[in-house]
Amino acid sequence: MVKQRVSYFYDTDVGHFYYGPGHPMKPHRLKLAHHLILSTGLYRKLDVYRPHLASPAEMTRFHNDDYVQFLSRVTPETVRPFLQQMTQFNVGECTDCPVYDGLFEFQQIASGASIDGAVKLNHGATDIAINWSGGLHHAKKSEASGFCYINDIVLAILELLKYHARVLYIDIDIHHGDGVEEAFYTTNRVMTVSFHKFGEYFPGTGDVNDVGYDEGKNYAINFPLHDGMDDASFKSVFEPVIGKIMERYAPGAVVLQCGADSLSGDRLGCFNLSLRGHADCVKYVMSFGVPMLVLGGGGYTLRNVPRVWTYETSVLLGTEIKDVLPYNDYFEYYGPDYRLHMPVSNMENLNSAEYLEHIKTQLFGVLQEVEPVPGVQIKAVDEDAMDTSGDAAADAPAGVFSKHAASNCGATGAQAAAGVKSANAVAPGFSSSPASMTSRAPATAASRPRGGSPPTPKHRAYACRAASLDVSSSSPKASVHAASSNHALGHAGAAASWLTSAPARNSCSAS
Repeated sequence: MVKQRVSYFYDTDVGHFYYGPGHPMKPHRLKLAHHLILSTGLYRKLDVYRPHLASPAEMTRFHNDDYVQFLSRVTPETVRPFLQQMTQFNVGECTDCPVYDGLFEFQQIASGASIDGAVKLNHGATDIAINWSGGLHHAKKSEASGFCYINDIVLAILELLKYHARVLYIDIDIHHGDGVEEAFYTTNRVMTVSFHKFGEYFPGTGDVNDVGYDEGKNYAINFPLHDGMDDASFKSVFEPVIGKIMERYAPGAVVLQCGADSLSGDRLGCFNLSLRGHADCVKYVMSFGVPMLVLGGGGYTLRNVPRVWTYETSVLLGTEIKDVLPYNDYFEYYGPDYRLHMPVSNMENLNSAEYLEHIKTQLFGVLQEVEPVPGVQIKAVDEDAMDTSGDAAADAPAGVFSKHAASNCGATGAQAAAGVKSANAVAPGFSSSPASMTSRAPATAASRPRGGSPPTPKHRAYACRAASLDVSSSSPKASVHAASSNHALGHAGAAASWLTSAPARNSCSAS
């Protein structure tokens, strides 16, 4: 197996922020994880970078301008002038998203690291990028939610879409990745997959029947689970579903959110996964050899989060580390056993084999409706069944944005208007227009459209609220054997509204 190049993004200030007394989110866990990575010696095999601070302009590629401006200005000492906006944006004492010292800087660090990881992957400078401070999957376009204010995942995916025709997002946090799903609910260029606890549990979304809408129908995959999910059960559903998705969707890049609240013993969780069970998901996704952005997420038992993210760092590096923890500045947190791996509890697994098989079969049916990309063999065909002499050119794998497309990123508006195009192509059936980053007014909360039902006013509000990619395709869906050259993507032309506005970034400065 070819050795993977792994980049690691960390800012020394990220562990110093404090949400407030009694709040379950503890950024301090990031400092503990970093020190454990240092003390185990894993850092020697990592390319370590200090991320840039994401600018408000970068954040407004997805988020509403007024919302970002509010976050950048509000402080605990200046809340009074912002009381109305705090209600509008779901921020403040009566919510799970308080105003705390350094709120905006923390978002800048987390988002900057995820964007930097995506940039390195785009330019082929690394195979795997790690940002344990990222994975804040609940943040909406104009609303904070679930301890999340700025959705670094969406920002990173938008960056990846500059070079990759298709991006796969996988979420193994115990909570549904609602913010990311909502952002890409109406596009087929991003497939979102979430394995989560469902039923009277935050955020209350992620039903198996929520499969996307319009061009995005069948590109939102949800596997709802019950309490007590253990290693064997999780593996029995994760690997078949992800394997089928990789076969049919063939993404150019993968974003994996590794929320640690699905571990046994989490303060807010109710699953029963061990470190090995959680890390097996990382190992399986890594086995496909697709460029990979690995992010953190939830995790509220302080001593467990650094354990699992350190272990998963070792898995990504292909390096074994000892079970006995080495001494470090926060050694006392890991008592009384001072070991890496922890025993799981004896809680009952409420996920029966029959239930898991039923949901898995239902999702396979959804995935069967996903149009496979050219070059992905779905089933054998008898040679005599049809004349295949003219299909040689069409059987070539679909083109995705190569690192040579970097030159297009600097295209001017005039070049874009002239129709400057990339030599790469989008697979037939996929929307050819990247994200429209025009500012939209925040919409009220709306129920999610299911399947292909006609859009109601509420559904239109939902679509407006999402930063979905432009799904208006200029050409009808072609058959799987159509030549990909007929669907060439104007990388600079179609994306001019947001590609040319992006500030130029070089590779991050090493810390």
